[in-house]
Amino acid sequence: MQTLSESELLTRDSKRDLNAELLESIAEMKATPPSLRKTEFIPQADGLVRRLVTLADGTVLHNELLTTTASARLQSGFSQARFAKLMGISIRTLQDWEQGRRSPSGAAKTLLRVAEKHPDILQQVANG
Repeated sequence: MQTLSESELLTRDSKRDLNAELLESIAEMKATPPSLRKTEFIPQADGLVRRLVTLADGTVLHNELLTTTASARLQSGFSQARFAKLMGISIRTLQDWEQGRRSPSGAAKTLLRVAEKHPDILQQVANG
């Protein structure tokens, strides 16, 4: 790939019509039918949940076991925002737990196991 100098970039960009390029891009997106994706959450025997994402042609995009945190939240039926509020944590912390970047503390792990095995209890807590 050719690397352009600053002056070459400025010259090239001065000749572009970004509005026309954006409109053309939007027209192309509208003309192309969206990829059909199907997401399934499949409970596993060990209590975790498998997330399977496939395209209409059967191509598998994702096939992964979710963390206990994600599994508990999905089984409860809550959004990330609602689940985080019930847990008394920030959405960012919940996202870090779900994506495996951080791990919950001992007390939070216990609460997550309860939420995962008994999502009805979390519903009761949410309803007051």
